[in-house]
Amino acid sequence: MAKTPPNHGKSWTPKDVKELKTLAKENTPTRVMGFKLGRTPDSVYSKASDEGISLKPTNQSPYNRRK
Repeated sequence: MAKTPPNHGKSWTPKDVKELKTLAKENTPTRVMGFKLGRTPDSVYSKASDEGISLKPTNQSPYNRRK
């Protein structure tokens, strides 16, 4: 059975939300965000959706096109 994250079942603090926003701006992968925040990737997706935070990469061009 998978090991539960340290913050499993705990509510999100304003500090956690701020760190989530910072990690999202840095284009951090969701799984890595989960490790850093002590949460599951599903929890990260859910909270980002609730807070209106986009987890899509912002500085990557589609289809790896070069100009």
